[in-house]
Amino acid sequence: MEDENKNQDVNQDQKGPELTEDQVEEITDQPVTDELQAQLDEKDDKILRLSAEIQNMHNRFGKERQDLAKYRSQSLAEKIIPSMDNLERALAIEADDEASENLKKGVEMVYKGLLEALAGEGVEVIDPKGDIFDPNFHQSVSSVPLEEGQEPEEIVEVYQKGYLLKDRILRPAMVIIAQ
Repeated sequence: MEDENKNQDVNQDQKGPELTEDQVEEITDQPVTDELQAQLDEKDDKILRLSAEIQNMHNRFGKERQDLAKYRSQSLAEKIIPSMDNLERALAIEADDEASENLKKGVEMVYKGLLEALAGEGVEVIDPKGDIFDPNFHQSVSSVPLEEGQEPEEIVEVYQKGYLLKDRILRPAMVIIAQ
């Protein structure tokens, strides 16, 4: 027991005397506090910058998620568009007998069904005949001389329809314009 008391006394002596608040204030000089304050301000600034960066990342990831949801049908629509072109070509063929007429009606039903499915996903057909040429939505493949009643750069023929998904061009319409 005596050994334990002696050890406690020795440990208290090693700690040193306890300082009062006034004594602590006397020991700490002003330059050290200014340096600590500068370090603290620097750390606060870093925390604010990192918080802003995290918020920006959160906003960017949220926007990317929205875009992924908004344009989720893009790759499927791009794969279906060539089939739509083929169906349009099939519908352009004249039917001369009843069997051909029935086949053409079936192809037309498939075509309309695909158009409705694409429209349900936000895909719109760009069929600009009679509109003024806009390079954002149209691709001019040829031009013809301007005839009476036509405006310059008016689209006189649509070679291939274009497609738009929400606000994104999947394929511009290929057109012939009057000049």
